[in-house]
Amino acid sequence: MVSIVYALPHKQYVEEFDVPEGTTVEELIRMSGLLERFPEIDLSRNKVGIYAKLVKLSQPLQEGDRVEIYRPLPRKPRDPHAVDAKKARIRARKAERQRADD
Repeated sequence: MVSIVYALPHKQYVEEFDVPEGTTVEELIRMSGLLERFPEIDLSRNKVGIYAKLVKLSQPLQEGDRVEIYRPLPRKPRDPHAVDAKKARIRARKAERQRADD
């Protein structure tokens, strides 16, 4: 018995399956019907894991595995001033190291 999980912001899909030995992560996802139920899942973009450890779609499943399909996290727009400040700190550290090496 293995389970598959896909979590949305306000609901979660969890289902258990009895699969033959050697079934891969991708095969479970396809047989689960999640791709039809949630068309936003794109296996070329969405990462997958087993108990929060990233795995490849070709990973064979073992008894008790919980396959998780991860949604891409929305990127927050960055403050341009914060980006510039971070770059300046990095340049300053590099210059400091160079002076110490000279």
